[in-house]
Amino acid sequence: MKLIANWKKAWRMLSVQAMALAGAVQGAWMFIPDGMRSSIPANVVQAVTIALLVLGVVGRLVDQPKVK
Repeated sequence: MKLIANWKKAWRMLSVQAMALAGAVQGAWMFIPDGMRSSIPANVVQAVTIALLVLGVVGRLVDQPKVK
């Protein structure tokens, strides 16, 4: 395994940001109290997470001038 040449700028990449947000959504979901969690449908949280992960894949394929 080898790091990409511009690994120090990885935080600027849309793919990294989207995957970090997906992890944050799932992490926050675990710590929300049950009373609040019942007011938010679980499938909405899953859909948001999946959308962020798909955005991460798209972000990996799109040219990002800020990273160069």
